[in-house]
Amino acid sequence: MPLRLYNSLTKQVEDFVPADPAHVTFYTCGPTVYDDAHIGNFRSFLAADLLRRFIESPLCELRTKDGGVHHGPRRVTHVMNITDVGHMTDDAEGGEAGEDRMAVAGRRIAEAKKAGTLPMGVEVDPRDPYAIAKFYEGRFREDAKRLGLKVSIEAERDESLHPKATANVPGMIAVIARLIAGGYAYVGGRPGARAVYFDVQKYGPYGRLSGNTLERLRAGEGGRVSASNQAEKKHPADFLLWKEDPAHLMKWDSPWGWGYPGWHIECSVMSLRARLGRGVLPQDIESLAVANGGALIDLHSGGEDNIFPHHECEIAQSCCAFNADPAGGSFASMWFHPRFLLVEGAKMSKSKGNFFTARDLFAKGIEPAALRLELIKTHYRSNANFTMQGLADSQRMVERWRRIAGDFSSRRDGGGALTPVLRDVAGALHDDLNIAEAVAAINAWAGSVELGPITAATMSMLDGVLGVLSLERPQAQQTAIGVFNGVAPSPEVEALLAQRRDARARKDFKASDAIRDQLAGMGYAIKDLPGGKVEVRRA
Repeated sequence: MPLRLYNSLTKQVEDFVPADPAHVTFYTCGPTVYDDAHIGNFRSFLAADLLRRFIESPLCELRTKDGGVHHGPRRVTHVMNITDVGHMTDDAEGGEAGEDRMAVAGRRIAEAKKAGTLPMGVEVDPRDPYAIAKFYEGRFREDAKRLGLKVSIEAERDESLHPKATANVPGMIAVIARLIAGGYAYVGGRPGARAVYFDVQKYGPYGRLSGNTLERLRAGEGGRVSASNQAEKKHPADFLLWKEDPAHLMKWDSPWGWGYPGWHIECSVMSLRARLGRGVLPQDIESLAVANGGALIDLHSGGEDNIFPHHECEIAQSCCAFNADPAGGSFASMWFHPRFLLVEGAKMSKSKGNFFTARDLFAKGIEPAALRLELIKTHYRSNANFTMQGLADSQRMVERWRRIAGDFSSRRDGGGALTPVLRDVAGALHDDLNIAEAVAAINAWAGSVELGPITAATMSMLDGVLGVLSLERPQAQQTAIGVFNGVAPSPEVEALLAQRRDARARKDFKASDAIRDQLAGMGYAIKDLPGGKVEVRRA
């Protein structure tokens, strides 16, 4: 069965049929770099990475436009943008009010500098929005590479795979000018405070992705349309393309004054990197046209919170800018939206103490492979529930799979035949990327398989999709009493190890065993090593 996915645009599971099955174009809405990415962000990014890896895998088959089946080989041009423009904090409600995100980030960095909590050697001017964006972009890319995000790994060699919004403003201006010329956008406000809006009434299918039709939005239903600036708009749902604001921290000259682009227009430009195979120039905008019913790219992903207004607006402006018949376009052929991540059954919140960034967890000794697996192992259309117990389970799975894979350098080819587990995993992933069923099949196989070169080769092929076994393994950290393997040393554990050592010295083995049990209850497994030290791992 060729790959079938749930298309958020059509609201049904359907064959994924790219324009060229040997070369798939894929765009993912990336991070806004004014803070560290949290694990909910990475859940969405890694779901896209899993899909990309499967499409590239020899296990994947795709339906062709003529009804045939493409067995590969194929490549995926995957592009993920970096939003480094200082947008306003009310992006979801229009992007014209609130506070500049870079100003928020600047205050955070200034406070961290004052408190001495910035990383050693880091110097960031909290008054410089470009320096702030570069700082958080670097941290994001470090975390992404540690988690095996292929687009971030490839962007080390080709920066254009991580296009930056600040580098693509000329292209955005060109798209806006084209929309105005076509009658799809208009300029409102007085000189010095002008704004360019997209006229949603000129695009009949507006609302088909999210269900937020113009009738539902007319009075700002659901609170998703800002009440401010409505006097200048033809319809309450008209959205911002350009805002003239000479006082904004990051600003550019345009035919509509010095200001900044709206959030949505950025992706209509940066996504074209996947189509063109290179960076986007303003002249590309002028010459690009898509036939009736055509799509600019094959696949577009983002978290479910991007559906409205962001992706709804992307579709409208892109189809009106580039499609001969805008109503017949779709921007992307397939829309892929992973759902939210919960933490211990609740929405992430700093006030609740259940808010984690990837680097928070790395600092606690969590292995990148375990975190990646924990974030991808739930079906993308279900809310994933991140728990510490689930993370420990993922770590155990990774360790079991590593034993099966053995030494990467000594593997031999498995002979090319599809083993039963490869067929089971391929069947699950072809069925709307059912990773939960795929992981269950791998674990059932892993529980009974005999180790050897064939099983190592099979595990290698599976990991080409999963992307966990090749990730870095944290170095063991030694202290005076312990060897901490995959976990960070802590004063509490060190104290318990010292008490256990003293109990063993006085032959109080009952007390020694009680401390071992106490550590196990805390999630640690210990092992006595030659020389008197104790190895500490996650249970």
